[in-house]
Amino acid sequence: MFESLQRTLGDALKRLRGRGRLTEANIREALEEVRIALLDADVHYQVAHDFLTRVTEKAVGQEVLRTLDPGEQILKILYDELVELMGPVDATLPKPGKDRPAVIMLCGLQGQGKTTTAAKLALWAVGKGRKPILVGADLQRPAATEQLRVLGEQLNIPVHIEPGIYDDRGNRVSGPGAVEVCKNGIARAKQLLRDLVILDTAGRLHVAEMPMEELRQIDRVIQPDHAYFVCDALTGQDAVNSAKAFNDALELNGVILTKMDGDARGGAALSIKEVTKVPIKFLGVGEKLDRLEEFRPEGMAQRILGQGDLLSLVEKVSRVQAEISEEDRLRQQKKLEKGTFSLDDFRKQMEMLKKMGSAKDLLASMPGMNQMMPAGQDPDEGLKRIQGIIDSMTKAEKNDPDCIDYNRRLRIAKGSGTKAEEVKQLLNQFEQARGFMKMFAGQSMFEKIKAMTNMGKMGAFMPGARLATKGDTGHRKSPRERAEERKKKKKG
Repeated sequence: MFESLQRTLGDALKRLRGRGRLTEANIREALEEVRIALLDADVHYQVAHDFLTRVTEKAVGQEVLRTLDPGEQILKILYDELVELMGPVDATLPKPGKDRPAVIMLCGLQGQGKTTTAAKLALWAVGKGRKPILVGADLQRPAATEQLRVLGEQLNIPVHIEPGIYDDRGNRVSGPGAVEVCKNGIARAKQLLRDLVILDTAGRLHVAEMPMEELRQIDRVIQPDHAYFVCDALTGQDAVNSAKAFNDALELNGVILTKMDGDARGGAALSIKEVTKVPIKFLGVGEKLDRLEEFRPEGMAQRILGQGDLLSLVEKVSRVQAEISEEDRLRQQKKLEKGTFSLDDFRKQMEMLKKMGSAKDLLASMPGMNQMMPAGQDPDEGLKRIQGIIDSMTKAEKNDPDCIDYNRRLRIAKGSGTKAEEVKQLLNQFEQARGFMKMFAGQSMFEKIKAMTNMGKMGAFMPGARLATKGDTGHRKSPRERAEERKKKKKG
């Protein structure tokens, strides 16, 4: 997400910083590159035009041109305008009333991930101390209620569904209607003392031919506290147009963008708020049910500008660390402090990384890391190769990498489908990184992540990268030679 836009912005800002003095012409030239990058990212034309008009007005002002570092000042202007473009956002869930639970209605087109998102939102709500119930009000797709039931069982969250009879073409011919199912679902929520009801309504086939009457009826009779539109980020401007159509019909409270971990260019995320005046509330960032995140305009702006999003990264690390027992955590801490952290321990750390999301997404959360990755290189594939190398080692080799000689490297490479050079590179990187781990063993989580970022910039565990080391001249100068060198400098 946003890779092309990040690189274009990064290159434009780098050129601006490289100039001794900025002129209005320099700035306009760089912002023209930004305009093209925004359009390439599938940002709505009018949104891109208005955004750059505001940035240009602020960037070409004399106050910016006179600052000591105008490049940094323009970066700040871009950041502020991106945050303004996408925010403000309040992801707080509605509170229950005196005589009924809070109700959220999910709506959208078919095939956008609405039913899965309902389950994800319910799990997210549990993490916030809420007691949700899912209601299967999608009666047009026979498999929808069954899918919701299975998801509810996986999460141990109650699901209210009411069976009906369907004909050969999948049309429901008997049983209660969607409005009745929603009313009964709220009644059941009261019986089970649930404080949040999530309604999974029927998806429309296409924005141009959407019979909205059923949704309007649910909205009118049930009067949900919030209505969220669920859409696929991969659909780009179609997502924006659909959100506008649904908002005209229902007055949405927010948008949930799914598949944000895919190869979407990101235009929907930048355009929806400006076009529809409806904020993005949540992002679906993976297939697993715990992959739903609050949308943070500040974090998204930082990632677009290549500055990372450490706050989101800390939240992901905290979530995964909560699954580790205190005993295992202390054992790990002692190994780090003593410098006895083994390749087997590192392999376990990589499994934890997988639980946080894709490696590509994690690198994007670390400041400057996106620029460190060569274009077209997939960090997830690189991690798989590292795991393959470690899995091809014996227990003794994992605990004592120093015993791995040339012949062992050949065997490991053959067993993992890699090259002996890659095995050697991993061993060298691991040895140097182990020293870093020992140094920041007692630091806070935030400090550790910043240290990991610095390690990453030096190439630690980045497949194909090399750790940065101080160059060697091959000759150590004698005291006489150094004295002669100092004399020459004084004369110069």
